[in-house]
Amino acid sequence: MAYPTLLPPATPATVDSSAITGIFRHFHTPHLVLGYRITLRQVVFGLLLVFCLTPWASPPVALALGLLLAQTLGNPFASQTKLATAKLLQYSVVGLGFGMNAHAAVQAGKEGIVFTVASILGTLVLGYFAGRWLGLGRHVVHLISCGTAICGGSAIAAVGPVLRAKDEEMSVALGTVFVLNAVALFAFPPIGHALAMTQQQFGLWCAIAIHDTSSVVGAAKVYGDQALQVATTVKLARALWIIPVSIATAMFFKQKGVKITIPYFIFGFIAAMLLNTYVPALHPLGPVLVNLAKIGLTVTLFFIGAGLSAKIVRSVGAKPYVLGVLLWVVISSVSLYVILHSVA
Repeated sequence: MAYPTLLPPATPATVDSSAITGIFRHFHTPHLVLGYRITLRQVVFGLLLVFCLTPWASPPVALALGLLLAQTLGNPFASQTKLATAKLLQYSVVGLGFGMNAHAAVQAGKEGIVFTVASILGTLVLGYFAGRWLGLGRHVVHLISCGTAICGGSAIAAVGPVLRAKDEEMSVALGTVFVLNAVALFAFPPIGHALAMTQQQFGLWCAIAIHDTSSVVGAAKVYGDQALQVATTVKLARALWIIPVSIATAMFFKQKGVKITIPYFIFGFIAAMLLNTYVPALHPLGPVLVNLAKIGLTVTLFFIGAGLSAKIVRSVGAKPYVLGVLLWVVISSVSLYVILHSVA
């Protein structure tokens, strides 16, 4: 008699074979529960997910739990969480818009525009020459540079098809950016406190120096509500640069007939912010939606951590990490110095 299962058996791509040894083998063994074949690692995943829905789970904690799961038991729902991550992040960002004021956002955007333009152009130029020095392929170099310059995985996912990049090139770039994102989420708040950065300064620094929107919002949320508003606004304005950079990529690499990806969810964020500013009747609903958005962000970071297995980290190789770290250190340190000396 065949019993239903919660998921199809894990493939080698989602489970590191080295993890299915010793004590971990027991967690991969299916057990019949109410007619379903369930493994203990699926139960562990479910319990961690429920914890991420509670007030005790912060973005760094959620990411750490996801990373711990990925390095030990593996993610039993790898394909599902991969699909859910992008949508959940987009919905969460839109929800955050219901807690923001349009006038304050415009002011934050004005202060961040000069930093945005300078850092994007500087990162792309530095990445080009550093990549040549390291002997990396042009596609990998451009993908990592775009991910560092604009908005991490979203930029890589948008620019990759324009380049007609191969799957392995996309994987290397995404793996590099995701690892550095995890480091930034833990490192930035302590650095900000050590330097006594204001909410405005820290929010702006996060938006410029951290790759993915998820980690930007996660780090800023830990620092404070004002930092969160500044970071989200500036980062989303920065994400719109995906469009001109994609067009420039198609021209520079002489690609014809490619489709440019537009981050439409940013317009949802703007609409939510305008509604919160100009429709007073929605104000009682704002805190509820913002709280749900923050929970969604926490779950997003848990999913991201759970997808970052040791196999992915090892598969990247040393040179892409060297390029990613070099670009990240330069943009982080230069932007930090400028912000501390020019922003109150």
